[in-house]
Amino acid sequence: MTVQRPAAGPATAHRAGTRYPTDEGLLARVLMPYKDNCAYLRSAVVTDDAGRVAARCAFAIPESCYINDTGHLNSAEANICYNQMMYYLVAKSVQEGLLTEFASWTMDDFWRHQLPDILIGRFTVAFRQPVDPRAFSGELEFRDVRRRATSGGSSFLYADTAFRYRDADAGRCDGEATLAFVNVP
Repeated sequence: MTVQRPAAGPATAHRAGTRYPTDEGLLARVLMPYKDNCAYLRSAVVTDDAGRVAARCAFAIPESCYINDTGHLNSAEANICYNQMMYYLVAKSVQEGLLTEFASWTMDDFWRHQLPDILIGRFTVAFRQPVDPRAFSGELEFRDVRRRATSGGSSFLYADTAFRYRDADAGRCDGEATLAFVNVP
């Protein structure tokens, strides 16, 4: 894993095992772009354990925003939940100075780039057992975040992530996603 930690300073002096409980104001702002019936993320606890930045989240999908009830989490909803979990984790990383790659970002930078400049380049999900969409948990971890140069001389951030969803009845799915952060500060 090549995730780099920021140099210690006033905004980045963190210890291994630091835990950040859900910031309700931040969560509400992260979910603002979503229609009310698509805001599935209920809580997100971010951890920073020796440079491994992750989120543990709670979700509820009382009713699908686009299809009749299937009785299980489907790939479209898994993707929406991933987006919400990822946006919160990036916002919290910027706010707390958790990753070197986001060290130059301000919260205004995040809000400006949230929708147009954070792209999913690859998204895979494997359902092991059906997951109850009405109440389930999710986890997301940044495995690798680094700056890459383009052939035109600009750069972007590249991130490999892993995620999983589980419910109380052994429902489970796992996935990976590759992100590209373009037009970044």
